[in-house]
Amino acid sequence: MAGTGIWRTKSVERSIADTDEPDTRLRRNLSAWDLTVFGVTVMVGAGIFTLTARTAGDLAGPSVSVAFVLAGVACALAALCYAEFASTVPVAGSAYTFSYATFGEFIAWIIGWDLVLEFSVAAAAVAKGWSVYLEELLVSVFGESVATTLDLGGVSFDWGSLLLVVVLAVLLTLGTKLSARVSIVITTIKVLIILFVIVLGIAYINPDNYTPFVPPAAEGEAAGGGVEQSLFSVLAGGSGSVYGAFGLLAGASLVFFAFIGFDIVATTAEETRNPQRNVPRGILGSLAIVTVLYVATSLVVAGMVPYTDLATDAEPAGRKTLATAFANNGVDWAAHIVSIGAVVGLITVVMVLLLGQQRVLFAMSRDGLLPRALAKTGSRGTPVRVNVLVGIVVAVAATFFDASQLEEMVNVGTLFAFVLVSAGVMVLRRKRPDLPRGFRVPFVPLIPILAIAVCLWLMLNLTVLTWLRFLVWMALGVVIYFAYSRRNSLLGREQKEAPAATTD
Repeated sequence: MAGTGIWRTKSVERSIADTDEPDTRLRRNLSAWDLTVFGVTVMVGAGIFTLTARTAGDLAGPSVSVAFVLAGVACALAALCYAEFASTVPVAGSAYTFSYATFGEFIAWIIGWDLVLEFSVAAAAVAKGWSVYLEELLVSVFGESVATTLDLGGVSFDWGSLLLVVVLAVLLTLGTKLSARVSIVITTIKVLIILFVIVLGIAYINPDNYTPFVPPAAEGEAAGGGVEQSLFSVLAGGSGSVYGAFGLLAGASLVFFAFIGFDIVATTAEETRNPQRNVPRGILGSLAIVTVLYVATSLVVAGMVPYTDLATDAEPAGRKTLATAFANNGVDWAAHIVSIGAVVGLITVVMVLLLGQQRVLFAMSRDGLLPRALAKTGSRGTPVRVNVLVGIVVAVAATFFDASQLEEMVNVGTLFAFVLVSAGVMVLRRKRPDLPRGFRVPFVPLIPILAIAVCLWLMLNLTVLTWLRFLVWMALGVVIYFAYSRRNSLLGREQKEAPAATTD
């Protein structure tokens, strides 16, 4: 332990030793294959089923594939840094735990609070999307309207989202190994459906749909100015960020949401057998698989229909998805298969997002920054109380609130975490060169610096409104830290007791 006050750091050795506490011990039973499945499970889901078509129609046009490449590069650079940290500090909590060992308690709390935003909002938003797909599936089966969202005295009640979150919270409480087995089955199904989209869609590609590859920037009201345009567009004096160069960059910042998930692999390091070897393999392996799937899918979809038909306000009105590309080509049976794949696939996306949220809160509670009672594990080696709390919070958000339009809110938090982890690799290399590292980032400090630069660039291309919401959330986190967490920190208490012990 080093430093005092809000800058006190928790040593790597102390973090690892805490994993052996009987009351807060997690069971180590995950392999590299399990981690790869977790990563693919959460990344192949909401992004590929919903964001691909919408980003092409609303922001980037046919160049949406380039947007995925740009986002993938940012994730790959950050993934290398995550892999080194996770192999060096194989403890639950991901970026929170890494920051505690490098930047100090206050920054660790901020990043933990940031991850709460990332995982909770993402889980609620995807659960809402799953409920919509469930309603469409029920209609196709029963041939009549079966609403998953009811109006109860002016209050929106989404029973579909509620059902999904409750079932998944119970499953995670029963154990992560069981969750991994369920993920393997469902992930196999949705990857096969994505491959089906790619293979069948090639036959319907019209080369004319790729022209212009980067559409000219929209003008007037269609440009989306004001707080709805990207921060970079505002700083550069642009009139908006719909199509054109600004639209492509804004698209990359938006589809980044599709890659959120590989960092969740790092949160399970404490439950992994041989984490020094298996965690880096899980992170890098899952990211490589989904990047190939995303780029191939976006190229096919952009070639199947004109990008203008994928815009949110295009006729027929409504949300545009992968199924839209097939429906517009008269291949309705294929559109139904894609919808079924979305219903199945989004289940595991929500499950792994819940898992990531639970492990971050578990780590923060074990350190005393949140009530310690939450960190107590049950007979199955899972943090039951944290699981219940996360399940309730996400269920309420998904059941009663509109969780749409929040992908960017999730992205800004995730990119912020990536920046700190990338910087942390350089800091820990300098402070603790003696630590054994199962994986080492090549070309340090070049790779971490590039990761930081690319992530900051993507953050600048998020909307002004997203930045305002993010700053409000962070301000609330600062208030909670000084009102509760700083006083209840275990490291803080030990520092206060140490002088007294020396005097005795």
